[in-house]
Amino acid sequence: MEYSVTNMFAQKMTENVYVKAFAQGEEMEQRELPPVVSVLLASYNHEKYVEAAVRSVLSQKGVAFELIVLDDGSKDKSPDILEKLAEEFKFRYIHRENKGVVATLNEMLELARGKYFCTFSSDDIMPPDRLRKQLDFLLAHPNAVACFGQVKPMSEGGVVAEQVDPAYLKAVPEIHFEEFLLGLKPLHGCAEMLSVEAVRRVGGYDSRFFFEDYPLFLKLLYEYGPQPVTPDVVCCHYRTHGNNLHANHNRMYAEFLRIIELYKDHKLYPQAVRNWKANWFSMLAYAQKGEALRRLPQLASFSPAFLKRLPKLFIPKFLLKR
Repeated sequence: MEYSVTNMFAQKMTENVYVKAFAQGEEMEQRELPPVVSVLLASYNHEKYVEAAVRSVLSQKGVAFELIVLDDGSKDKSPDILEKLAEEFKFRYIHRENKGVVATLNEMLELARGKYFCTFSSDDIMPPDRLRKQLDFLLAHPNAVACFGQVKPMSEGGVVAEQVDPAYLKAVPEIHFEEFLLGLKPLHGCAEMLSVEAVRRVGGYDSRFFFEDYPLFLKLLYEYGPQPVTPDVVCCHYRTHGNNLHANHNRMYAEFLRIIELYKDHKLYPQAVRNWKANWFSMLAYAQKGEALRRLPQLASFSPAFLKRLPKLFIPKFLLKR
């Protein structure tokens, strides 16, 4: 196993643990060390993918980490697969009735023992050295409470794109609350490493909303200021298939509008509403032109953001870029 020397100082650990690991030349399992990073893997009905997801996390090197897996009431064979993996690799595994992703992440966050944590989905793949690279970045930037990276799209069958998704490069080298509120720069929900203490301080994941990342990232940026986004750390191979949450555009964008309402006293709130409605229209104009036309009275405005996207409604899909 590899060990990052910087990790030796990340938490208060006994020196004897590291003396044994280095002096005796033993390959001590990094998950037996006090964890610096907690990986929170929420599982739900991904029997085809969950074993590969777990093994990709367990193959991480160069950092003391723990893996916590919570199956949120899967109806397929995921619990059986995870139980066998937990017996083999001795990570913490919980199976219970369905409560939703936000409740699942908050439950795992309470169990986390690391100084930092990241979330991971049961249908994705974690690239080698992701944990080490993000942790080393955070240890080199002690004022940051978050570090965001990049993702590569992956097909349902596991074919990974050569290049990172360019949408998430827009936030490099750092992202500000105002940019995120306005929807000008996105962050991927599987490309983060966050301070456990900071997230607990802002109340964890917000149970008022059905998805987890945007409300939390907004709170962290609002409370702690701009946070770094690295251009060269690939954190996730993000599997695209028919059951991805982002495919339900109406549900997603209606929720974005509910979330930003928390900041309705902010001077940029009216502009944020116009921008998110324009983004909503843009996605529909690309993927569901009939629905875009039906919702035109709800989403239209005279803002530059909307007017720039209006022509998409009349252009064939094969000629458009998302």
